[in-house]
Order: sequence, then C-alpha cells, then structure tokens
Amino acid sequence: MLSSERFRNLLYQALLLAAVVGIGWYLFSNTQHNLQTRQIQTGFGYLSREAGFEIAETQIDYQASDSYGRAFLVGLGNTLLVAGIGVVLATLLGTLVGIARLSPNWLLSKLSSIYVEVMRNVPLLLQLFVWYGLFTELLPSVREAISVGDWLFISQRGFRFAWPAEHPAWSGVGWGLLAGIALAFGWKTLARRTQLRTGRQWPVALPSILLIAGLPLLIWALMGAPTDIDRPVLEGFDFLGGKVLSPEFTALVIGLSTYTAAFIAEVVRAGIMAVDRGQTEASMALGLSPGQRLRLVTLPQALRVIIPPMTSQYLNLTKNSSLAVAIGYPELVAVSNTTMNQTGQAIEAIALLMAVYLSISLTISALMNWYNNRVRLIER
Repeated sequence: MLSSERFRNLLYQALLLAAVVGIGWYLFSNTQHNLQTRQIQTGFGYLSREAGFEIAETQIDYQASDSYGRAFLVGLGNTLLVAGIGVVLATLLGTLVGIARLSPNWLLSKLSSIYVEVMRNVPLLLQLFVWYGLFTELLPSVREAISVGDWLFISQRGFRFAWPAEHPAWSGVGWGLLAGIALAFGWKTLARRTQLRTGRQWPVALPSILLIAGLPLLIWALMGAPTDIDRPVLEGFDFLGGKVLSPEFTALVIGLSTYTAAFIAEVVRAGIMAVDRGQTEASMALGLSPGQRLRLVTLPQALRVIIPPMTSQYLNLTKNSSLAVAIGYPELVAVSNTTMNQTGQAIEAIALLMAVYLSISLTISALMNWYNNRVRLIER
C-alpha cells in the first residue's frame, strides 16, 4: 500500500491533521488547567454583567449601567463608523493624488509625489499624534471658541455644530436616502442593459438625482416636515446641544485617510499605467477630451488592476483603526481593554476581538471580490 502515491498522500494528510488537532488540544487543555489553578473565571457570561464605565462617544444609546455586551457593541459601532468614513475619504483622496502624479503639470506631479513619499514613510501612529496635537494645542479653549454665527463652534473640545432636533422623520429620511441610492443604482444597471440590448440610451443622471434627493424629501414632507434646529449653547465649561466631532475622532479619521490615501494613490497610478498606450491614442483619435479619456477609457480598464490591491488597503485601514487607543478614541480595542482590566477575562475579550476583525475583513474581501467580478474584462 505504501507504494501507492494516492495512499501516501492520504496518509501524510491524516498525520498532519492529527498533529494539528493534537497541538490544539494540548494548548486548550493546558490553558484550561492554568486558569483553574489560578481560579480565573472563564466563559462569556460576563457580557451580561453591568459595565460600570462611561464611554465618551457612542453611536447607540449607552449608559454606565448597561452591560459589557452593549459596551462592546458601542466600540464596534465606533470602529465601523471610522472605517467607513476613512475608506470613502481615502479612496477619493488617493484617486485624485494618483491621477495627479501622472499629470503633465510638473508642479502638480511633484507635489503629489512628495505627499506620497512623506505619508508612506512616516509611521501612522506618529501621524495620529501629530493630528491630535494640532487639534488640542492650536485650537482655542472653549470660552474662546471660534464661532460661525450660532451654527458652528471650533475649540479644543472639537467641532460643535447645529443639528436638526430629534424627530422620527429624520430616521425616515435616512432610510429613504438608502432606498433612493439603491433604486438609482438599479436604474443605472437597467439603463446599461437596455443600451447593450437595443442601443437606446436612457437618461441616468436626472432620474438618479430625483431618486436620491426626491425620495428622502418626500418622506420628510409626509412625516411632518420638521424644521426645528438644535443649536449648541455654552454652558459652564463646555457646549451643550447640537452635534460634536471630537478631536480624537477627527484626528483618527484624517490620519487614517491621509495615510491610506498615499498607498491608494500608488495603486491607482500603477493601474492607469497598466492600460495599453494604444487605448489612449485611440481615444485621442476619436476626439475625446482628457477628462473623457480618463473616465470612459482609462479608469474602467485600470479597475481590473486596481481593485485587488485596493482591497488590501481597505483591510489595512480597518485594522489600523485599532491605533485609536493611543489618542483616546473609544473604538473596539479601547473598550475591550477597559473590559479586560475590570473583569480579568482577557482570553474571551481577545477572542471576541479576533472574531470581529476577522468577520469585518472577510466581509470587505467578499464585497470587493464581488465588485471585481463585475468589472473584470471577459474575453469573447
């Protein structure tokens, strides 16, 4: 039987699997023994206990009397918010810088190159410290805040601005906006398929604008058309009312976006340079303007090169958000650290962190792979 190649392959794989399982069981049993010896409580039951600590910034309702599980959700919400905004800003800035590096304008090209080299070669943590220092040291105190009427106040406590007062209509507006974006995307897809099938061109821009802007406006009107504004007012040592962008949040978003944008710029530049020169020459022969050449010819073909490494940059940005603990922003890692210090259940907290970051990374990868399959070139 050992002379059979198939049998040997199966035998080797079985031995490898047995070794992996054995090592895993040894580590698990050894950990359990050490925990029992030191009388350290295990399990995830602590998530239902009262947290007992405040969180400065939350996306959902939270009080110190809530559970550790809800505190964990607050940290997760803050992480997702920072990652989502950072991905959008980094993509926009990185694309512009990447295109600018290929500009025939010497000054614009050199400035873009300097930006990329500086941002890529300065550690992200140091950049976060710089941005945080700028907001906390250079901006005035609360009582000397820079004001724009009674709508915006800028101080060391962040950017406090007026915001619509709470009303059920605004939730409806948010859902209406999401529905309008989805319908606009569907209309664009239908218009493209119709053009490919019949050659007829349907209007896309105007219907999309009407769907994205009109549907939320209609919902707002049907739900009472609220117009009350919650304006910030100075009370004691801080402002009350309105909404605030804290220095920690602002520094983190700007730091992550500008740092990742430098890497995205190189990805975009490489993708554009990968497009055959003949494509550009053909578009010039057709009389397309530089903007049309870039939008209709170059970028669509460059996407097949851009998307895979762009996915890695999105993953890096999301995982780098954990550095927020250094500047005091209460994202997932910061909340988990507080939980570990209070409960002593580090293994469970770290396991949850690993599971959450793994899930987020796999979700981003799946979405980007789906988009990559949609834009890839298919040979006929």
